[in-house]
Amino acid sequence: MATETAGQPQTTGPAATAPARTPEVRPMRADARRNYERLLTEARTAFTEHGTDTSLEDIARRAGVGIGTLYRHFPNRTALMGAVFQGEVDALLTHARELADAPQPCAALVEWLRAIITHATTYRGLSRALMTASADDSSGMARCSVPMREAGGALLTRAQQAGAVRPDVSIGDLMQLTNGIALAVEESPDDPKLADRLLTLTLRGLKGDNH
Repeated sequence: MATETAGQPQTTGPAATAPARTPEVRPMRADARRNYERLLTEARTAFTEHGTDTSLEDIARRAGVGIGTLYRHFPNRTALMGAVFQGEVDALLTHARELADAPQPCAALVEWLRAIITHATTYRGLSRALMTASADDSSGMARCSVPMREAGGALLTRAQQAGAVRPDVSIGDLMQLTNGIALAVEESPDDPKLADRLLTLTLRGLKGDNH
């Protein structure tokens, strides 16, 4: 029902219900931000030195905070891993954009896959985590794997359109294969040429019949 107050029409009843307001996201307090950054720094160091299965309690201790503080910022190990590896993912996404117009689409795709292997083997356990995350978009590592699949998919499509890669190759299978190579390289540190040999075999399997 319409009423009038001070010369302005107003609506009462259900139609007067105010629209829902989007909750405001509060910025992180300065001390919380410092704790967050210290945890990322110590986690990055620990993952590099000891692998991704390193003790979260040790990471918290090295950062000078309690384990409860770690879990408030990162509810589980994969969430912490996703935050730590975000820098590497950003670099790989940038590289994919740089290769988007490369004159040889298949060579560009292989170059990007080689870069993934190089980054993944920096942290022992990362390739295995990425393989697991590819099947679970709700994982804390999905923030890494999802944009990587999208970037790789664009390079793969371009190579397929050029006839350099078989049309039945999917980006999901290709990423799993790449992470598998990274895992093999991680387990064979005394064979520096293993990644190139396995990528060469992969390329032979990817190529179309006319290449």
